[in-house]
Amino acid sequence: MSDQPWTIESIRDALGNPALAQRFIGEINRAPAHELMGVFAKWQGIAQRTLDAVNRGQEAAAAEAAGGEVPGEWQDVTERVLQEAERIRARGAA
Repeated sequence: MSDQPWTIESIRDALGNPALAQRFIGEINRAPAHELMGVFAKWQGIAQRTLDAVNRGQEAAAAEAAGGEVPGEWQDVTERVLQEAERIRARGAA
């Protein structure tokens, strides 16, 4: 988010998902007065992490579209995934 302070509206908008936004609005509307700041802080954190993830995704997509390396540290888990798939096949799962 920009340098503007968080509001109920900006948290709702940052959540992006209508069901999640509705859950936030429901919680903030049902919270007793003495719990309002705690509920607000919880959802502010969720909204901020959501925005951060969206920004990282956009940066990665832009880097990939430009033919560059996707930023960040990546661990190659191909071998682990292949081993897990083999275990599943060995048990007879489809």
